[in-house]
Amino acid sequence: QVQLVESGGGLVQAGGSLRLSCAASGNIFSINAMGWYRQAPGKQRELVAIIISGANTNYADSVKGRFSISRDNAKNTVYLQMNSLKPDDTAVYYCNADVLARYSSSYRNYWGQGTQVTVSS
Repeated sequence: QVQLVESGGGLVQAGGSLRLSCAASGNIFSINAMGWYRQAPGKQRELVAIIISGANTNYADSVKGRFSISRDNAKNTVYLQMNSLKPDDTAVYYCNADVLARYSSSYRNYWGQGTQVTVSS
């Protein structure tokens, strides 16, 4: 079984910074893409940032220049550094990963439980 556990959410004032972490654990052989999504109240879940195994990254237009995604492959961990936060960034942030478990023949997509980020004005 594979688990994704996020940490680092919280309450911050506009203009502040937060760093989210997501650690994957369990019977892991390899991880391809890892990413962060967010869902605000009354809105659909949306992609924030994604990083592929070769460190290729992609960001939502709304966070470009403010957020930075990175990963530590040795720790099966992905990070999201969020700077210049705005009230519109308030949402539950979810970690996502494509994982190939040991003794499996195909990658499977996993989600974390989510961590709340609240930005006050």
